[in-house]
Amino acid sequence: MTSEEQPAATVPAPNSVANRYGAQKRALGGKAKRIILVLALAFGIGVAAWISTSAATESVSFKDIGYSTTDATLTELDFQVTKNPGTAAKCAVKALDAKFAVVGWKVVDVGPNAADAGSDGGRTTVHRATVRTESQAVSAVVDSCWIPDAAK
Repeated sequence: MTSEEQPAATVPAPNSVANRYGAQKRALGGKAKRIILVLALAFGIGVAAWISTSAATESVSFKDIGYSTTDATLTELDFQVTKNPGTAAKCAVKALDAKFAVVGWKVVDVGPNAADAGSDGGRTTVHRATVRTESQAVSAVVDSCWIPDAAK
């Protein structure tokens, strides 16, 4: 039997690192590096734009304080609104019955308030809304508040 007739299994393979672990990987080409750089730059610009616009938007928050039901047709809600003192806001107030159905709804205008030397610089004010109801209400809450100019 000649060496050409020997089966391939008996021929020892060269013991090199390339045979054991594979060939060395190629580095990124110039075009691939430019594409990655452009994508990273676009992502960075997008994040910077998002941060700058989110910081510029005005926010308003609210908290229910309490409510009272005078009769089957009238409910009063006390709530506080926190916003920039010179900004006007609107708040949607709703009265609910025992089955959590809305029996009264009203949009309340919260005007700009004068900044005072309070603990938060005049950002938080307390308001009372009187809501007419179709039937006896068992609770009243602020549904949402928003800055009207911000919606435009």
